[in-house]
Amino acid sequence: MQNRIQRVALLPTAFGALALLVAGPNAPLRAQTSPPAAAPTTELKIGGSVETPLTLSAADLKKMPRKTLSVVNPHEKKTEVYEGVSIQELLHRAGAPQGSQLRGPAMAFYVVAEASDGYRVVFSLAELDSDFLDSDVIVADTVDGAPLGPNQGPLRIVAPHDKRPARWIRMLKSLTVVKAAAN
Repeated sequence: MQNRIQRVALLPTAFGALALLVAGPNAPLRAQTSPPAAAPTTELKIGGSVETPLTLSAADLKKMPRKTLSVVNPHEKKTEVYEGVSIQELLHRAGAPQGSQLRGPAMAFYVVAEASDGYRVVFSLAELDSDFLDSDVIVADTVDGAPLGPNQGPLRIVAPHDKRPARWIRMLKSLTVVKAAAN
C-alpha cells in the first residue's frame, strides 16, 4: 500500500492517480511532459509625451551607458550591487523634456512605470533629471553580477534614495511620460 501512495504522489494530475489505481501498483509510469515554455523576451517600452517612442531589447540596454549602484536592499537587509541604465538616459533617448527644457509647463510631466503584473508607480520627470536631483534611479538588469531572477526581472527599477522600496518596481515593462491635466 505504501508503494502505491508513493507512486500516486509522483503523478501530477488526479486523472493520472486514478489511472494508476485502476491499472495497479506495478503498472509502468509514463512521464507527462509539457512543451517548454517560451523564454520571456526582455522588452521595455518608452512612450507617451516623448518625441521618439522606443521599444528596447535586452541587447539594446546592454549597449547603452551603464551605471552601477551598491545599495542596501531594504527587504533583504543586505548590500546588493545593481547594474543597468539610468532612467534619465532612457528618457533622453526618447526625447522627453530634460535639463533647461524642464521648466514652466514642462514641470507638470510625470513618468508612470508599469510592471507586467499591472503594478504601477509614479516619478515626477524633474526627480529623474540630474539638473534637479542626484536621483541615480536606474532600470537594472543585473544584481551582484547575475541577471535578475524571474521574480525580480528581467528588468527592475532601483530608486536608491527612496526611504521605502515601494517604487523599486520589479518585472518592469514600460515607462510612460504623461503631462498632468490642467484643472
